Amino acid sequence: MKRLYGLIAILVVFLGFAFVQESRPDSATKKPVPTVGILQLLSHPALDAIHKGIIHGLAEEGYHVNKNVKIDFQNAQNDQSNLKTMSARFVDEKADAMIGIATPSAQALANASSNIPVVLGAITDPKGADLVHSNEHPGNNVTGVSDQAPLKSQLKLIQKIMPKMQTLGIIYTSSDDSATAQYHQFAALCKQEHVRLKAYTIASTNDLNQVAQQMVSQVDAIYVPTDNTVASAMQTLVSTANAKKVPVFPAVDTMVKAGGLATLSINQYKLGVETGKMTAAILKGKNPADTPIHFERQGEMTINLTQAKKLGITLPDSVIQEAQKHGEVFK
Repeated sequence: MKRLYGLIAILVVFLGFAFVQESRPDSATKKPVPTVGILQLLSHPALDAIHKGIIHGLAEEGYHVNKNVKIDFQNAQNDQSNLKTMSARFVDEKADAMIGIATPSAQALANASSNIPVVLGAITDPKGADLVHSNEHPGNNVTGVSDQAPLKSQLKLIQKIMPKMQTLGIIYTSSDDSATAQYHQFAALCKQEHVRLKAYTIASTNDLNQVAQQMVSQVDAIYVPTDNTVASAMQTLVSTANAKKVPVFPAVDTMVKAGGLATLSINQYKLGVETGKMTAAILKGKNPADTPIHFERQGEMTINLTQAKKLGITLPDSVIQEAQKHGEVFK
């Protein structure tokens, strides 16, 4: 009888242990922390602002770095071989989503995988860069956010500030698909508005100083499209232009802070936030193939009063008031 009681006691303990084990969450069934690879072409204020916005956008949707999402951030420093290697790294680690900041980054990621979702972190012309079938119906594993500048509004702003302008120069990198596409669009607008446009191209930042010196002797103002190579050497362009009192009108707000005179542009940080939110939606199950490219339509006025003073240019009161109310003023 004692042996029977002993066996019953052992059975009760065993069953109790089994119940406790069954009621505990199995760590093996816990949802793993997703990995998001972020590939940035190079360092400059506009792309850095997009990166910061991405992190904020993910957080707004409940994904917090080092808590419930892992971020693998890689900066290619404008090296094509780095882009390829870093894209392969994300694929090898089986990232749940990959974000490309700047067109070459996005193209490298799209070439690296046709399965892992790729989110475009502010790409000017996704369709033109062969990243999607169409902006409305991307079709495969790629979707994202466009930073297409409001070119018509930007041209009107230049005309408003420079009413006596005879020749407008534009400088862009010939190998940059987005910048080249933007040049053609801007050239068509200038033709419609009867603005004489003179184009200058560079292959790398090494060409900028020489080309800029030639340009400032032939134009009354300079327009810079969304071009990462020119943006990374903005100080060189501004220094050369200032020597001849030629204002620089960039397509991007952060380039005004770096010495541009004024722009009506899409806020780069906000583009990043939207990219982060779209990535979060994909992590939650949204299909990139059915997710249209997001376009920001509302531009913000950004002016640099220090530059205006250096160049001896008086900005219209309406431009200053618009920047003060709805944009940004650098003094």
